Amino acid sequence: MSYDLIAALMFGSMLMILMTGQRMFGVIGFVAVVAALLLWGDRGGYDLAFAQSLKLMNWFPIITLPMFVFMGYMLSETRLADDLYRMFHVWFGPVPGGLAIGTILLMVLISAMNGLSVAGMAIGATIALPELLRRNYDKLMVTGTIQAGASLGILIPPSVVLVLYAMIARQPVGALWLAGVLPGLMMAALFILYIWLRCRGNPALGPVLPADERAAVTRAERWRLLRAGAIPFLIFAVMMVPFVTGYTRLVESSVIGALAATAAAAWKRRLTWAVMEAATRNTLAISCMFMWIILAALAFGAVFDGLRAVDALRRLFLENAGLSPWTVLILMQLSYLIMGTFLDDTAMLVIVAPLYVPLVGALGFDLIWYGVLYTITCQIAYLTPPFGYNLFLMRAMAPPQIGIRDIYLSIIPFVGVMIAALGLVIAFPQIALWLPQTVYGN
Repeated sequence: MSYDLIAALMFGSMLMILMTGQRMFGVIGFVAVVAALLLWGDRGGYDLAFAQSLKLMNWFPIITLPMFVFMGYMLSETRLADDLYRMFHVWFGPVPGGLAIGTILLMVLISAMNGLSVAGMAIGATIALPELLRRNYDKLMVTGTIQAGASLGILIPPSVVLVLYAMIARQPVGALWLAGVLPGLMMAALFILYIWLRCRGNPALGPVLPADERAAVTRAERWRLLRAGAIPFLIFAVMMVPFVTGYTRLVESSVIGALAATAAAAWKRRLTWAVMEAATRNTLAISCMFMWIILAALAFGAVFDGLRAVDALRRLFLENAGLSPWTVLILMQLSYLIMGTFLDDTAMLVIVAPLYVPLVGALGFDLIWYGVLYTITCQIAYLTPPFGYNLFLMRAMAPPQIGIRDIYLSIIPFVGVMIAALGLVIAFPQIALWLPQTVYGN
């Protein structure tokens, strides 16, 4: 049996077992180890799993994962984000759609503290959603804003998805995080521009804060809210400035961020034993889940490397089909968009990364840049039915007046904005590459 056929059988077997509802990391790891046992015998199969475990444990940047997740949960559990939203509420009230714009800015800050989409969804649905509905914002505008804003968590550093991609693609986490900064801010700016234009053209979608309510907020109160809401900004600055300037490495910066968030909670007198327990338990659960997934992906990728499946794909697309590298790249992104309708971002990466990532390198494209393309595609997958995490989360947390039809309709314009952002990053790779090249050099 040829190696190409063996690789195809592995891929097909994995998809079939996944349909039975088994855990993803168990399915992928099982297929990898069984294939290694059949191909290279007992010693080869056992050594495969053991070698990938050692590779994962020796990967020093993995420490950043629990540190940043803990920092995000600390901010969430102590409700420090409430102060930030109240600040946006007061300062952006006179702008058409100002509270929705403030919600996007809140999501940017939460993304910079957590790296997970679920954190932004939880905060947006519990803090922003009731307030926006109470102030007669259009429910489609509200639900679309929160879902789109929450998706920024997997692009703006410290993105957990980019940590997973870094391990599989063997690329530096710091460079990937820096590559996500400008595309993430650009996408947030496009969201804000869309909201402002829609609400300026139709004020009923996002009415401004009434004049009497604006007048009731004194100047002293405005500055007090600005100081209270600035705490997450300070935590992010304390964490990232030493890293960008070269005084600390990524791991040290992640520890600084976790300590800064804990110190801020203690200073605000919100640090309790219950908060520490909840943040620690959630951090442990998320970190262990991702480490199992990374381990399974490494084992699967190692078997594919041994089978030279990437060379077979390259010959299929470039030599047999006669496609150009750019055509292959666009087809790969389209396949991600299709898979995103029934798979989550982690499943997509783990299933096809052993094939796609080496193929991208063989085609001559930059793997840091491609990591950003993949992550933007994952953001779109988070919002596209029938399998969209943010759709499910919004349905679970939304009030009764927001139905599933409203949730699906609300994301259509924001998905269009995301596709436009993806096209811009494809057309102008320096949007993603300029910052890491500036910090790390070419």
